[in-house]
Amino acid sequence: MKVCLIRPPTIVPVGVFVGSLTPPIGLAYLAGSLRNAGHEVHLIDSVGLALDEKQNFGNGLLRYGLDFKEICDLIPKDAGLIGISGMFSSDWNALKPLYQMICKASKSTFVLAGGEHFTAAPEVSMDYLPLLDGIALGEGEETIVEVANAISSEKSLETVQGLVLRKKDLNEPLPLSYFNSKNKKYIRTIPRKRIRGVDEISWPAWDQIPVEDYLTRELSYGVNRGRSMPMLASRGCPYSCTFCSNPQMWGTRWVARDVKDVVNEIEFYIKTYNITNIDFYDLTAIVKKKWIIDFCKELLKRKIDITWQLPSGTRSEAIDEDVCPLLYASGCRNMNYAPESGSKEVLKKIKKKVKLKSLCKSLVAANKASINIKMNIIIGLPMENHLDIWKTLWSLIIYSFYGAYDVSIGIFAPYPGSELYDELVKKNRITHDDNYWDKLSYVDITKNPESYCNKVSAKWLIFYNWLGFLLFYSSNYLFRPKRIINTLSNLKSGKHESRGEMALSQIISRLRLYYNTNRKPS
Repeated sequence: MKVCLIRPPTIVPVGVFVGSLTPPIGLAYLAGSLRNAGHEVHLIDSVGLALDEKQNFGNGLLRYGLDFKEICDLIPKDAGLIGISGMFSSDWNALKPLYQMICKASKSTFVLAGGEHFTAAPEVSMDYLPLLDGIALGEGEETIVEVANAISSEKSLETVQGLVLRKKDLNEPLPLSYFNSKNKKYIRTIPRKRIRGVDEISWPAWDQIPVEDYLTRELSYGVNRGRSMPMLASRGCPYSCTFCSNPQMWGTRWVARDVKDVVNEIEFYIKTYNITNIDFYDLTAIVKKKWIIDFCKELLKRKIDITWQLPSGTRSEAIDEDVCPLLYASGCRNMNYAPESGSKEVLKKIKKKVKLKSLCKSLVAANKASINIKMNIIIGLPMENHLDIWKTLWSLIIYSFYGAYDVSIGIFAPYPGSELYDELVKKNRITHDDNYWDKLSYVDITKNPESYCNKVSAKWLIFYNWLGFLLFYSSNYLFRPKRIINTLSNLKSGKHESRGEMALSQIISRLRLYYNTNRKPS
């Protein structure tokens, strides 16, 4: 049967660096699995088809990609199944009208939604979309193939594991209610177990996507290092941080692919697409020291000349003086560490199993090997107080001293699917209205964020956010004055070494544009 997969546009606040204009690896994996099972795939990458189209979406938001009506017009009339992606809850409020349009335009076709957002809040999503037929939870490769098989053979979808389906005996939707909807309006089929044979999953079907358009524009989720292709070398994360939705989406089992299969895929992309860089999108790429050593040695053995980076973050425990030289020699240039907080009390409460002393030791080894490390920090967690945040700010100076090159400081937002989100829902701190979803959209500090912290107000969080950036980068240049010269050189050449330099370059470009647009003619 013909299956239509749809990637919606990307929605971002005005002024925020766009790192999501990259090929949709999740849908590419689904397309590969469907095609391998004998189904015909029609993939609509609404971002890739309109990479140069940026429209003001209202309310301080920008939309990158096709217009909603254009997307609906591209859906094949003979599709037997439509799969729509919803990765980010921050996009939900803006994309609800698109999902509604797709469902309305395809009443005779089964519409299945999937991705991080729909997995985290399935009943809430179906309450808002009364025409949506079902939601696939978690990994989608096996699920969507079984759904397509069931529909084509006219079998009941209740036999397919890992679905949330709408009960057929209800003609009218009940009033919107997160807690009442679970048992009264919908049924959940038997939970699907994680895919264990990750090496058996078909490679992404990139031929279904305008990949060359992404590559020629050198779009990357990480630092721009040329023609960048996204990849996954592992799946899952063995940790259970309370602010993260990973345990619900992926479970807490980390599974790595065979090293040779990963390198084979890299070689294929070099030959097919002439790529120069790999962005690994793994939740936690480096867990086992032996795996990463074997991977680096395999790249070196085959003499593969390419750079690669870990823009999504990784653990530091396995990255030491033995590993770092191999990482750099094999092409690794950028990695993200995510200590999140500098307060041991907070780390314990959010179940963040990280030892800050060991992390600093890893920072030293990475810096010695010339690998750029970016630190991910969260402030405004519900249990934090002012002292906890000051400990985090002090830790930024320490990370800077030990060699960290870059930093990202985010104000906590409770995303569906996380443990903290569930706690806040029970305490009636979250109401699923437009205001809640809108607040998730504004990740930058120029907007007034919502404070879910009992002892720190939103205004204080904005202050601490700015102060954190100031402390980190000022100390960074103080400890290593040569980086000032490097940064200026990189800004002049346009070849950046960090996301901070990329953001600074973007700010300078906007200031130049503003000046050229508003200056008076002589």
